[in-house]
Formats: sequence, C-alpha cells, structure tokens
Amino acid sequence: MDFISAEEALKLVHSGDYLHWPCVAGAPEHLIEALVARADRGEINNIHISHLYTEGYADYVLPKYQGIFHLDSFFVGGNVRKATQAGIADHIPCSLSESARIVRSGAMPCDGVFLMVSEPDEEGYVSLGTSVDYMPAAIEKARYIIAQVNKHVPYCYGDARIPMSRITAFVRHDQPLKEAGPAPLSEIDIAIGKHAAKLIPDGATMQIGIGNIPTAVLAQLGDHKNLGIHSEMFTDDVIPLIEKGVINGSCKKTDPGKHVAMFLKGTKKLYDFVDHNQDVLINDVWYTNSPAVIASNPKVVALNSAIEIDLSGQVCADSIGTKIFSGSGGQLDFMIGATYSDGGIPIIAMPSITNKGMSKIVPTLTPGAGVVTPRTLVQWVVTEQGAVNLYGKSLQERARLLISIAHPSQREMLEKAYLQL
Repeated sequence: MDFISAEEALKLVHSGDYLHWPCVAGAPEHLIEALVARADRGEINNIHISHLYTEGYADYVLPKYQGIFHLDSFFVGGNVRKATQAGIADHIPCSLSESARIVRSGAMPCDGVFLMVSEPDEEGYVSLGTSVDYMPAAIEKARYIIAQVNKHVPYCYGDARIPMSRITAFVRHDQPLKEAGPAPLSEIDIAIGKHAAKLIPDGATMQIGIGNIPTAVLAQLGDHKNLGIHSEMFTDDVIPLIEKGVINGSCKKTDPGKHVAMFLKGTKKLYDFVDHNQDVLINDVWYTNSPAVIASNPKVVALNSAIEIDLSGQVCADSIGTKIFSGSGGQLDFMIGATYSDGGIPIIAMPSITNKGMSKIVPTLTPGAGVVTPRTLVQWVVTEQGAVNLYGKSLQERARLLISIAHPSQREMLEKAYLQL
C-alpha cells in the first residue's frame, strides 16, 4: 500500500464532479477538509456532494462556498440543517433503501468516492468500519475512490469489506472516530420505554433507531429472550444485552446469530466491540433496509419516532411544516417490513408534547409537513401516556385512541378540534 498526501490525492477531483462519502463516524474529515482547501485556493468549482447523516465538519455548506459546492443530502443532520433550510444546501427525499438504487441507476451521478477505512487484512481487503450505507453502489459507479486509512477504524465484516485493488489512492491519516454516548433519560423517556417494551415479544427481530427512546426501550429488555437485531444502526446500548444473551439472533431467518446494521453510532466501547467481531455484519443499505429482507424475519419490531402525528394516523417525521428537519430515513422501509413480517409490530413512539408545550398529536398536520408513514401503515402508537393500536380502526376510533394518549393538557383541545374537522 503506497500512501500519498491528501493534497495530491484530491487532484483526482475536477470541477463539476459528483462526490459521495459515508455517514456519521465514517465520514473522512481529513479528505473533506482537503477538498475545501482546494476550493479556498480557487482550484475547483461546481462540486456536487451527497451523503446521509453526518456530524462535525461541514464547511462546504457555508454561504461563501455557494456555487462552488452543492450539497444534496439524503438525510439532513444538524451540521447542515440551517444551510438546507436556508436553501444553501438541498435534500433528496427518499427512503434510505432507495438511496443505493438512486446511485446505481445513474439518477444521481457518481464520479468520486471518499472513504475512511481500516488497516488492510492479509487477504488484501480493508473495511469501511462503522458505516457502509449506500457506499457499495457509489463504489460500483465511481471513476476514482480515495481512501483515508485510519488505524482507529474497526475492522467490520459484511459489505464493509472492500478489496484494496478497487481503491485509486490511499492517504494515511489517523484520527479517533467521533463518539456519541447516550444522553440521560428523562421520566418521559423511561415511561415511553416501558410502554413500548411491553409490546416486544421474545424472539423478536428489532430495528433500533437514534435517540433517547430506543435507549429507554433497550433498558427495559433485560428479561427478554432470544432477541435479534436487523436495523439501520445500533448503539452501545445493545452490548449489555448481547453479553447477557438476551440478544442472540437465534430466531432470525436471515443472518441467524448475526447482529446486522448499515452503520453504527456510539463510543469507543462500541467500536472496540465490533472490531474483528464476526457476529456483527455492517451491510449495504439496499439490504438492511429492503422491506422484503426485513419482512423475511419473524416478529419484526420497527421502532420509529415522529415530529407529529395527526388524528387519522398520518406521521410526519422529516419536516416542521415546510422546513426539512431530517429526512424520511428508513422509517417507511421498516414500517412496511414489520407490517408484512409474521407477527411483526410497527411502532411509532414519541413524547406526547414538545419541550415548548405543544401537542405532538395534532388535529391535522402542519401545512407543508411531509407524510413519511401513511395512516394505512400505522399500527401501534406509544407516548408516555400509554400505547394504542390503530390497526383495523376507523377514522373516528383512531381519533379517540390517539386523544387518549395525548398529553392531558391537550385532550380537550384535540376533542374540540376533531369535532370541527
């Protein structure tokens, strides 16, 4: 393996190119910083960038780079949210399973890929480590691939392994991976976790999302048996359950005994746990988020959240009115998968009220809000006030059930509003 500097490797990038890189801890910041430095020197222009949710460095969306960089993200993280809402950056609405096909089909061009990879193994492979997402599709289509080799990247299996021969240029830069530990749980989080955990049967295959609610749910599963993971992601919170044998994947039909995700979000404890751990597979989003693959497992529990849900059951999870907040993510993928899984349980779990005292259960969605999960797919809805099942229920029954788990201070308002609809 011959190394060159980031500055030398970035000469592969030309004005007008479409670039892609991995999400979360997999984003190769050293290469991204070198790309921005080329812009500062006036060497490139009209560069198109796409990625999923990232954290940390994202100077390419600063106003001064308008016309030089164009970001079209598949999922909007906090580091690019203001720029996206201001129109400096943009967003491609899609379920995450489709991000891979959008690139493979050519609907989104791909000239170059930036990666952060592990040290090579004896077979001539490196690993993408904590994030695979739609990179296999991008790697297939790219003219050039620049890899930042980082000794801190864990060696993960599944679709994370790629041959060194596919990489155009290697850059050595070691940097600790970004970490994200769990936040303290509130009383509301714990109450939601208890209500949701009661719905999860032994032998379930779980989707685990980001945030306090999944953490609160996992904290309640210590007495469960034979759980499995097939998810977009998982966090440090699964490790005690795996070590205790609660999560063992024994009831899964696909990848039995394996813990499957397409990216990881956590601390060094998680990164050390997955390093050279053949029980963990980090796979292509086209596989992890395929509703057909998801549904092939029994008792799939899809645990997702919402910004707001109306009294008919429509779920908005990507925007606040017309302002994009995040993205559709994999919510619809897993809600469909759980719906068609034998014994599957699709769950929308959220606090009943915002930090500003506004009800998250609303008579109608805010004008301009996106419907991520249609009411036809919504079954269990959980708040700290309880859990209700909308499956097979009429519009009037749905309204009554949702009002029953709304915050007590909001129920009268919702009842009056519903009568006027």
